[in-house]
Amino acid sequence: MANVTVYTKNLCSFCSAAKQLLKSKNFPFDEVNMEGDQELMIKIMKQSGQRTVPQIFVGDVSVGGYRELTAAMASGEFAELVANT
Repeated sequence: MANVTVYTKNLCSFCSAAKQLLKSKNFPFDEVNMEGDQELMIKIMKQSGQRTVPQIFVGDVSVGGYRELTAAMASGEFAELVANT
């Protein structure tokens, strides 16, 4: 099973929603708060191709943000990615 990482910032409602969704579906995850860490934010933006938070990764694979996470969960892609990465 692959490691799920959620990159967040303070006071981010989509970050809170993504974490709650993962918890409700029993997907363990690590949270990395990027508040004030410009270098990490740039690295994650380059890796994901997105500039918003949250950024959700399964291993090194970018899932996207909250909306992409909900779509991937609804289709079953997220569970498959976690199981096979």
